[in-house]
Amino acid sequence: MRSIALAAAATVLLASAHAGAAEGDPVRGEKLYDRCVGCHSNDRDRTGPRHAGLIGRRAGSVAGFPYSDAMKRSGIVWDAATLDRFLANPRALVPGTRMGFAGVPDPQDRADLIAHLERATRQ
Repeated sequence: MRSIALAAAATVLLASAHAGAAEGDPVRGEKLYDRCVGCHSNDRDRTGPRHAGLIGRRAGSVAGFPYSDAMKRSGIVWDAATLDRFLANPRALVPGTRMGFAGVPDPQDRADLIAHLERATRQ
């Protein structure tokens, strides 16, 4: 009986945690990505590194791109969760990053950008 109660509690916790996560719209995210194109591109390095192959890539690992030491040492592997934290406040997640952008405060905007990046940057 106790194990059934624990399983039920775990299910409720997981469901409520998922309910709080914003669902991303990749079409809207593509429009929001226009904010990023001053420094980034999906297919080539610019002021910032290319985003092609971003999901699952270790931060600071695009060959030939001059990352900050902070980014190279961060140990981050890009996924939806790390992108969300980085996009919210890049300097808080990676103190010393060269990314001059202050962040995307709106959780829905971040979710939409991440959905776009997940779809657009697959290799």
